[in-house]
Amino acid sequence: MMWTHLQNSWRPVLEIFILAVAIYYTSRFLRGTRGWPVVIGFIVLLLVLAFAATVLNLPVLRWLLVGFAQFFAVAILIIFQPELRRLLAELGNLPLFASAHEQRESIEVIIQTCERLSEVKIGALIAIEQTIQLHDAVESGVPVDCEATPEMLETIFFPNNAIHDGGVIIKGDRIAYAACIFPLTTRQDLNKSLGTRHRAAIGLSEESDAVIIAVSEENGAISHAYKGQLVRGVTLEELRAFLTTVLVQPAKTRSLIEWIRRQLGPRNKSGPAVITKNEPRPAVKHN
Repeated sequence: MMWTHLQNSWRPVLEIFILAVAIYYTSRFLRGTRGWPVVIGFIVLLLVLAFAATVLNLPVLRWLLVGFAQFFAVAILIIFQPELRRLLAELGNLPLFASAHEQRESIEVIIQTCERLSEVKIGALIAIEQTIQLHDAVESGVPVDCEATPEMLETIFFPNNAIHDGGVIIKGDRIAYAACIFPLTTRQDLNKSLGTRHRAAIGLSEESDAVIIAVSEENGAISHAYKGQLVRGVTLEELRAFLTTVLVQPAKTRSLIEWIRRQLGPRNKSGPAVITKNEPRPAVKHN
């Protein structure tokens, strides 16, 4: 009798467990995004209206709330469209094989470029594309399609150059576009001294899984942005270690299990949007 009861009760327990895990990790993935406060506001409003409709016995309001709840899932898809697109793009673009040697060569190109531009205090904004196409997230942009070398990047960002203003998109070992206008972040909790270049780096990292490197033209400080977090004033060795961690190490274990582990692991979205390390204080507001 007990065995029969266990056989009939394990399915509801499994369903509850799966739903609980899905809700927990979904909220953990979306927490800290720009749409998260909107969802919290929706939930609070629905709870307040539902409580009022139940206590005061308002059948019309209760009927409206039931109908509105049916469209809540569609609203979630619209609000979190950028985050869901990034998540599905990462899942659908898991390569089985990748060349760590080529990735390390591309990293060294970025390191040499940042070193040269930082020494002469030439501003730069470089986006390294991963799984999400960046050209859909940026405005304008001049097609370049040439090999990514320190000399070419230094030439692009040289002052008074026709395409020096804006950002550069790198795909693999090639420069795809230059003079791109990256979307600015809309976060209100950022320091007022943060310049347009760094706000654009944060904005693009919020819309995609790209890694963005910024060099300040005021003090030559190097910064990198990834998944909505900007780290300012990094050294060349720290930049190399960060790029290696993001671009090279995942390629060694590009499997579904490893991808799930990285998605469910600790995320930095709950932390500060900007981390300042050893960067000197800029003299002007916009850099």
